[in-house]
Amino acid sequence: MECYPNKKIIIAIDGFSSCGKSTFAKNIAVKLGYVFIDTGAMYRAVTLYGIDNGAIVDGVLNETKLTQLLDQIEITFKFNNNREASDIYVNGALVEDKIRSIDVSNCVSAVSGMANVREKLVAMQQEMGKNRGIVMDGRDIGTVVFPDAELKIFMTADPLVRAKRRYDELRAKGEEVSLLEIKENVISRDNADQNRAVSPLKKANDAVILDNSNMTIPQQMEWVATHLKRLMS
Repeated sequence: MECYPNKKIIIAIDGFSSCGKSTFAKNIAVKLGYVFIDTGAMYRAVTLYGIDNGAIVDGVLNETKLTQLLDQIEITFKFNNNREASDIYVNGALVEDKIRSIDVSNCVSAVSGMANVREKLVAMQQEMGKNRGIVMDGRDIGTVVFPDAELKIFMTADPLVRAKRRYDELRAKGEEVSLLEIKENVISRDNADQNRAVSPLKKANDAVILDNSNMTIPQQMEWVATHLKRLMS
């Protein structure tokens, strides 16, 4: 991929869970020298805090209690040289691995559907992007957070392909999970993300679609390079 150091834009990447949005976005950011923000990790961090502090018990969300906890939550990112990516911290504690658990995955859609949670995190995200030169991925980046982003990408992939990717990721971390459970979680999250009342997942009218069901990461990078060249040359 060519580099375009003289022009700073916002690249907004939205799409379904387990499409590889974060990996894709991180690679683009590295190539361009941009800042990468994983907004999904931010919602997962709030979910984890809710679980750890009694606002989510046995998978049941107490919205009133989580609302009371919101002002206690400080989310920061610190660059990890070993991963060449930023790790996420909640109130100074590293939670990068903990937020990827199946318990968090099962509850994050409900948490992200809360209007006050989204208001808090969207404001944080917009502040992070005020100087442009960022790649941000999530569910409503091109529609709500940065509707004026110069490049909007909507990612999708076959649900079984996405479930297998997630299964392999969790197994590599030593977690005992079933592929069926992961697939059910993927389908459930798709439904919740698309039908929630606040900022549902949808493709922005000016977004380009990337179906990466059968694409390698290098192929995805070649695909995005053509769009960057058009915008930044």
